[in-house]
Order: sequence, then structure tokens, then C-alpha cells
Amino acid sequence: MTKIGLLSDTHDYWDDRFAQYFADCDEIWHAGDIGSLSLAQRFEASGKPFRAVSGNVDDYKTHLTYSEKLRFSLENVDVLMTHIGGYPGKYDFKIRQELFSKPPKLFVCGHSHILRVMFDKSLQCLCMNPGAAGKYGFHKVRTLLRFVLDDGNIRDLEVIELGER
Repeated sequence: MTKIGLLSDTHDYWDDRFAQYFADCDEIWHAGDIGSLSLAQRFEASGKPFRAVSGNVDDYKTHLTYSEKLRFSLENVDVLMTHIGGYPGKYDFKIRQELFSKPPKLFVCGHSHILRVMFDKSLQCLCMNPGAAGKYGFHKVRTLLRFVLDDGNIRDLEVIELGER
């Protein structure tokens, strides 16, 4: 069993509550638009595994450190993470081929600043977008997600609202 803290679109904004809400998580995942390597290093300094992808506003150094997509297996759950991904029925063209040729069990993306969790019946895949945790963008409320991966299952999903941007 592994508890995950998931966020996206921090745009170089740190909120001390990230550490508070992710304190009991085993891993922290960032679905892109980190904003800077120094912000990523704050997450890495937690001592927890930090998995992240680069986003469209990330600088050259961040793109060198974090790839545009990440595919891995954890707790018997195949995970695909990218920044610009879309959602069921509206997947981004850059990820569509991989999604449909070899669907993951969990697809994670960011970019839209809209928190969305949807199950794609055609792919048998859960799609998660944690919304935006930073202050830059059109979103009104900053959000995070926490959930558990446990022997092939995705469970105990929590939405955390950090307040207005």
C-alpha cells in the first residue's frame, strides 16, 4: 500500500500546507508546470520519492530534469503521467496513441487548472487531474489530491481545497 500526494500547476508557488497535507504520504507526484527547479527541490527535500513531469511553462533546466511524460508501475498499477493530457473523450493528440494502444490503469495530467477525476470505460482507466495548486491562472480554488494505490487498486481518494488563489 502506497499513499500518494498529487498536485499540478504550482507555477513556482510554495504553500507550507503542501508539507502538512503530504506528511503522511509515501510519495509526492507533480503533474507539470512546476515552475522552477528550486520548487521541485523543496519537494525532493521531504525525503519522499518525488515523481514529476515537466509542463509547458517550465524552463529549460526543468525540462532537462523532468521528462514530458512518465510511465511506471507502482503497487501493480500501471501509471502514465504527462502535463497536457486532456480527459475521456477529449484527450490531447500527443498522448492519444499511447493511451489507446496500451492503456494504463491510471492516467494523470494537469494543465487545465480544473480538478477532474473520471473513469474512462472504453480504456478501463481512471483519469486524474488535481487542478492547480499555485496562484497563477484562471482557477478560483487551489486544489490537491491524495489517494492510495494498493495491490492493483486505486482507493481512498481525497480532494483538498487550499482556498482561493
